[in-house]
Amino acid sequence: MEHLSESQINEDMSLKNHPTDKDTDKDTNMEQPPTSPRHRKVLARWLPDEAQRPIVDEAPVFSPSLEEFEDTLAYIEKIRPLAEPYGICRIIPPSTWKPPCRLKEKSVWEHTKFPTRIQTVDLLQNREPMKKKKPKTRKRKRRRNSRRRSGSGSASSPSEPASSPEAEEKFGFNSGSDFTLEEFERYALYFKNTYFEKKDFVGETKWTPSVEEVEGEYWRIVEQPTDEVEVYYGADLENRVLGSGFYKIGDRDIDQYVVSGWNLNNLPRLPGSVLSFEGCDISGVLVPWLYVGMCFSSFCWHVEDHHLYSLNYHHFGEPKVWYGVPGNNATSLEKAMRKHLPDLFEEQPDLLHGLVTQFSPSILKDEGVKVYRVVQNAGEYVLTFPRAYHAGFNCGFNCAEAVNVAPVDWLAHGQNAVELYSKETRKTSLSHDKLLLGAAYEAVKALWELSDSSVVIKENTTNLRWKSFCGKNGTLTNAIQARLRMEEERLGDLGSSSLVKMEKDFDSNSERECFSCFYDLHLSAFGCKCSPEEYACLKHSDDLCSCGEKDRFVLVRYTMDELRSLVRALEGEMDDLKIWVSKVLLGIEHSDEDQNKTGSVISEEKKGSFDLNIDLDLKEEVSTSGELNASENFDVSVEPINLGFLSFGKLWCNKHSIFPKGFTSRVKFYNVLDPTRISSYISEVLDAGLMGPLFRVTLEESPDECFFNVSAQQCWEMVLQRVKDTSTNLGLPILPRFKSINGLQMFGFLSPSIVQAIEALDPNHKLVEYWNNKNQTHFESKDQFISSNCTKGKLFGVDLM
Repeated sequence: MEHLSESQINEDMSLKNHPTDKDTDKDTNMEQPPTSPRHRKVLARWLPDEAQRPIVDEAPVFSPSLEEFEDTLAYIEKIRPLAEPYGICRIIPPSTWKPPCRLKEKSVWEHTKFPTRIQTVDLLQNREPMKKKKPKTRKRKRRRNSRRRSGSGSASSPSEPASSPEAEEKFGFNSGSDFTLEEFERYALYFKNTYFEKKDFVGETKWTPSVEEVEGEYWRIVEQPTDEVEVYYGADLENRVLGSGFYKIGDRDIDQYVVSGWNLNNLPRLPGSVLSFEGCDISGVLVPWLYVGMCFSSFCWHVEDHHLYSLNYHHFGEPKVWYGVPGNNATSLEKAMRKHLPDLFEEQPDLLHGLVTQFSPSILKDEGVKVYRVVQNAGEYVLTFPRAYHAGFNCGFNCAEAVNVAPVDWLAHGQNAVELYSKETRKTSLSHDKLLLGAAYEAVKALWELSDSSVVIKENTTNLRWKSFCGKNGTLTNAIQARLRMEEERLGDLGSSSLVKMEKDFDSNSERECFSCFYDLHLSAFGCKCSPEEYACLKHSDDLCSCGEKDRFVLVRYTMDELRSLVRALEGEMDDLKIWVSKVLLGIEHSDEDQNKTGSVISEEKKGSFDLNIDLDLKEEVSTSGELNASENFDVSVEPINLGFLSFGKLWCNKHSIFPKGFTSRVKFYNVLDPTRISSYISEVLDAGLMGPLFRVTLEESPDECFFNVSAQQCWEMVLQRVKDTSTNLGLPILPRFKSINGLQMFGFLSPSIVQAIEALDPNHKLVEYWNNKNQTHFESKDQFISSNCTKGKLFGVDLM
């Protein structure tokens, strides 16, 4: 490819930003004269006698059965002991797995353009430092898109760094032309056919080089270049550019491909992935990126943000060649590259964060670094493991998609990553502590559900998975224990600073990070009255200011005693589990005397020993507004399954209803996964110990769709809100009947026969609050059946009199 001068770059950018009809015609016609970068004549040629193909061992290949393929995270967990020592592996789906590719729709293939970067392949390894030293820049932080702002654009999105002035000055980030997929395929074929042209070839079919021949030539260009070779790469393309290659819910009728865990739009938030506890749609982490490649386009040595797992799917086109280094060899790779590229690292110490430096696997192998190879074909996945460096190149026109995932075993790696980022003064993309605590909360709910004797069918895939991470030496238990020890040590180093209870929403509306090292402050933060909006991590407290101790304080989300209790809860201690169930499910934290508007100072005798204060007003309030509820506008017919039995105590009733322990009913309502269908839900009243009843609603056909709350009303409102959200995502109208819902009615506590049967369980009127208020309740004005139209007969053996 011809050398691109500065004037040509400027011309190309001008044409790209202000195209004329004539220019547009030339852009899509390979026969036109080379007046823009995509039409430059390819001058360099293949030198087969000088091939530099590295000889490295192959990474393992896995072929799951149909049954194994059903549970994505379970399969990753199964192969991890075999694959992680290689850092990388290939997964070949069952032969029946053939997801349709959305990108091949005509509107996308022929009409949607995407930006590219120009990669100078011969300079990826062998280049001189920039003559004029550039300001140090950190690797771009992936954009965090909250769901509230998902439709807004951003001038600094990761798919556009090539066009920023700073990026233009950095090697490897020059901007290329915009292409449609159709145009890019045409140019990619032209480039490869020209580069590997074999004039003496005789045959009926056109000759094409093998993967090994392309590989040998690629590393010759990188290691021993003789000509300039420039290619285009459509890398890190955000969802809003071309969209995903997979169809998502709302794109088409729901099928196995739309809902599968192997659909990369679903993978990050699968049950069991701790990324599901991140509220923001972080582009490239939780939202997949697309990669449109051509021959020799490269992805240089790097590890994933926060040392996450990554899964890459090859949608179509020619193979990708990967090289992986296991996580336990990461430091060895870095040392080897620093040894052989000292000038580049001297100029830019964080060189590997830029993803613009390639390095020969052969040299790494000679330096004792373990390197493994993968050839990924269309329809196959490549999985990379935590802190596993990986790199590679494309053999021709292709398209792949990638996203991150975080099984629970990643937590230890993620903790190491944020500590390393702090040392390197590098910004984070995620709040690690938020994910860690989110996983702990989910495990608490699962352990409590499995321990509840009132639930007949209590085991499901999700809660059993979370239970497997708990126990005395469980993966999650160990991660919490390690974080606790770290926090204890750092708090101990602070001396006598006042501990202040952190407000729940301390970091809800904005990221809170250390002013010095960018460490995330979700769990604790050091502050001073002199700078109310600036905080330090516990390691950099002395650097925040020089004020006296009386003005300085430590904000803590949980005390050390509370975190020790959390560890015991995960280990299975029932008393601690009940305490944490109250925190997680009910939001119960501390008594009123420990709270004030700005946070509560924790006295020595109360650190980690807060009272459970259950607000009895959380119990049901039946609406008297006269507005039509969704359940009232919907034909509600509640089928009692189990009447349960009474627990006497103030919590087990209110002035409107009695809540028998173990009560179970079935009712039909709009499906939370597909609101166009009506499905059955199971409503239950469970025993939460000291907290009294806990209400649960479960979609019967999908037990993982489960809703808990201390209030029957709130429980069904959660179901209704989910129906609304799904309707919005699917483009369905929000019906007027979705305005509100009556939780008591949906449970069956307003059904005449059920009310009579429950009342008959308490002939001596021991549940005083209910009986004292019976004649003044909502029932008297709304349901006169109780006094004037009693039903005769029996329900569960109880006379309805």
